[in-house]
Amino acid sequence: MAYCNPSSDQKPDEMASMEVGSDNDVKVHVFSSSSELIEKLHEKWSPVKKKPYPAMYSSVFGGVILDPAMMVIPIDDHMVHRGHGVFDTAVILDGYLYELDAHLDRFLRSASKARISPPFPRSTLRSILVQLTTASQCKEGTLRYWLSAGPGNFLLSPAKCPTSAFYAVVIADNISQCKNGVKVITSTIPMKAPQFATMKNVNYLPNVLSIMEAEDKGAYASIWVDDDGFIAEGPNVNVAFITNDKELILPSFDKILSGCTAKRLLELAPKLVEQGRLKSVKTANLTVMEAKDAAEMMYIGSTLPILPIIMWDEQPIGDGKVGDLTMALSDLLWHDMVAGPNTHRICVPY
Repeated sequence: MAYCNPSSDQKPDEMASMEVGSDNDVKVHVFSSSSELIEKLHEKWSPVKKKPYPAMYSSVFGGVILDPAMMVIPIDDHMVHRGHGVFDTAVILDGYLYELDAHLDRFLRSASKARISPPFPRSTLRSILVQLTTASQCKEGTLRYWLSAGPGNFLLSPAKCPTSAFYAVVIADNISQCKNGVKVITSTIPMKAPQFATMKNVNYLPNVLSIMEAEDKGAYASIWVDDDGFIAEGPNVNVAFITNDKELILPSFDKILSGCTAKRLLELAPKLVEQGRLKSVKTANLTVMEAKDAAEMMYIGSTLPILPIIMWDEQPIGDGKVGDLTMALSDLLWHDMVAGPNTHRICVPY
């Protein structure tokens, strides 16, 4: 094979970044040592003053990593090349982990459905996550964690993988209430079958294409409708409605992911029923026509925790403004996140 003949003053990394498309091939640089490769990895992060990922845990390495350049996973991990993995996320707010136990329980249910056995018992996984958050010194952001069939080979079956792998990373981010309404569309991307939609697995291509479709149309995100014509969920969030009779209705969870924040909202929302502001709180099947006739509409998710929706397929929801009951529900969840009971908030021992 003929290689381009670079000038004597051209550096190897410059050659690697040459634009492909000329008549000659580009000569790819070969790293001669691990120290040279590590130096290259650090080039990306050296100009970054505030690291967005202050800490990572890897069961492959057997500990916590504070250097973002070293936050890597093996290329032969079956989560990478086969999508055989599950994940979940908990919020870090004011130095507390919110709803970690609920998310961890769902994480393990997802793992069971994906036929992945964790490398550690639940108590150890929980301890690792708390210790990781402590080491990160991050007081606000998210804690995301994955369970993989593990590294070992490039086969389809994980049978010869020595052990499963557990990864986690702390992501520094600003968490605040969402008070402005957004526009959504009905997605034309087929949603996952219930077997896969009800587990939080890493196969998110339909979710990615769904939100890209919405962005292409100038919308924030999308709404999935199931094969029976009932409202399902958003790309990575649950959805809820307040009817003209002041009923709070969330789609049934039998074909979609059981959202931890959505379920917590179902526990908190009866307070508004007691105050006479809501008539009832329930899960039910809703048709598109029924949903679009709602007085208020919202997304529900860990980092939102509630995002008002004011327009759907260019049609206003209610009067096209952020609803009072939507914000009342948001206030309930937000108060729970910042001052709720210790059963739902874990104080991180920094």
